[in-house]
Amino acid sequence: MMKEKSKKNKSLFSRINAWLHLWLGIFAGIILVFVALTGTLIVYCDEILNMTAGDAKYIQVERKEKLPAEKLMSMVMHSGPKGKPTMVSDIAMFKDPNRSVRFRCFDRPGGLAYVYVNPYSGKILKKDHTANFFYIVAHLHAAFMIHGAGSWIVDIATIIFLIELISGIILWWPKKWNKHTRDASFKIKWKAKFKRVNYDLHNVLGFYASVLGLTLTITGLIIAFQPVSKATVKLFGGNADKPIQKILPKADKDSLRKAQPINVVFANEFAQHPEKKAIQMYTFKLKDAGTYYMTVAKRIGLKSAESPIISVVDKYTGTSVAINNKVLKGQYIDNNVWQLHMGTWMGQLGKLCTFLCGLICTSLPITGLLVWIGKKKKKPSGKQINLANN
Repeated sequence: MMKEKSKKNKSLFSRINAWLHLWLGIFAGIILVFVALTGTLIVYCDEILNMTAGDAKYIQVERKEKLPAEKLMSMVMHSGPKGKPTMVSDIAMFKDPNRSVRFRCFDRPGGLAYVYVNPYSGKILKKDHTANFFYIVAHLHAAFMIHGAGSWIVDIATIIFLIELISGIILWWPKKWNKHTRDASFKIKWKAKFKRVNYDLHNVLGFYASVLGLTLTITGLIIAFQPVSKATVKLFGGNADKPIQKILPKADKDSLRKAQPINVVFANEFAQHPEKKAIQMYTFKLKDAGTYYMTVAKRIGLKSAESPIISVVDKYTGTSVAINNKVLKGQYIDNNVWQLHMGTWMGQLGKLCTFLCGLICTSLPITGLLVWIGKKKKKPSGKQINLANN
């Protein structure tokens, strides 16, 4: 009777909101746990990759010139198992003279790897396939590694999670603000029974994670849906109609001109941007390109860069190539979206907040299900109800 009375007192909007929050959560719960967990695993990928690189990250500075980056790249390309070619997607050099050169490459059967090379001797110090683990986790996170259908399953689940977060905030919001409701809304009663603690873990932690959770969900949808991504870029004044690589000049294959040495180009970039600590050059199909396309930044991560500057240099003259400001802005907006999504937006603090938020988001479908099961099991007798009504 009390339950029926409380239901009647609630508005139609409140009942629909509660119904959606419950049944959408139950419907997509397992998928949401999986997506949130795999996303959480990726947050500290750069730190883990630095750790697994070990001593290969560093070298002893020698009193001789470094080998040409082109030669180092050729050596890495021919370092695959059983003589199979290795595809090199980019090269990263660092301002610190004690750092080795890092190549990101792909070979079979190992998959994605970071290859660390001594720039003086050309010796391959380490081929670290830890990056392939994060490559697999990222594809599980985005599409269950199922081509086509997998991405749609994840995308629909992400939209559901967006609804869950918004409806959860509405459910959390107290009708009256007083000491009792503030304590119930912001504090976890650790000394209470399991049902109460579980409810608080769902209700209170869900609120604390809601703002960052919304950020992660919205940026995930921006990344997933190209029309949304393009609309976001345009909204902030960028141009995403064509990727920057497609508008750059192609290689002049009929010309006898020689390409500028990569080492010289990198040295010039560090001289122009003394505050930056790393340069990443994209080397995939470099022979077909008429430019060197680089990201100059304080830190180069697996998927995003800190305080990046995009630099495009003519391959033959070494002079800077002017790029449309809106196109460049589109690249920076894209990087910002990735920074927000991966937690690199405020260094280690941003990563910690994102990691904790990921753990909470992983737990929400589980604690929510336990709340529902607890309510299903609770069946008060008619005698208790009558006493309550007296």
